[in-house]
Amino acid sequence: MFSYDPYAALAELRPVPPLELTSPDLEAGGAMPLFAWSSSRGGEDRHPTLEWSQPPAGTKSFAISCFDPDAPTGSGFWHWAAFDLPADLRRLEAGDGDAASLPAGAKVMPNEARLERYIGSAPPAGTGVHRYFFVIDALDVESLDLDGDETPGTLGFHRHFHTLARGILIGTADPAER
Repeated sequence: MFSYDPYAALAELRPVPPLELTSPDLEAGGAMPLFAWSSSRGGEDRHPTLEWSQPPAGTKSFAISCFDPDAPTGSGFWHWAAFDLPADLRRLEAGDGDAASLPAGAKVMPNEARLERYIGSAPPAGTGVHRYFFVIDALDVESLDLDGDETPGTLGFHRHFHTLARGILIGTADPAER
């Protein structure tokens, strides 16, 4: 497993206060639930239920994503990215993460498979245990100036300049398990 933590590196550039991100389906640092694995590996391509604490004053929206920095690509693998989630939201039920399953006005970007939804864990054999960073950012704008067809990396760039607080929940997946 790689040890690189992309969000620790971002915090060095611009520290932001923590936001607690938890899940009744996923213990921090624990194994991804079976339903959060790819359907090609016996899962259901559904993200776990995600809950977060009260954001700081001035929060006008949220952005959320799931990123695997351990994918053998040199640039990681984006499983999911959504933004323009309403500021009063504190929970997302487990689901496919497409725009129809999110509150009105939310936008979902294409993931690495070019699907506008969550795609489950499927670490290739021989690549070790992978980490899946579920990240929620409280943002100081109601809407990011994005269409939604950009890449999740572009979303990360825009999030960086508007984040008031960040919550991170990491799940793991071992290719030997599936």
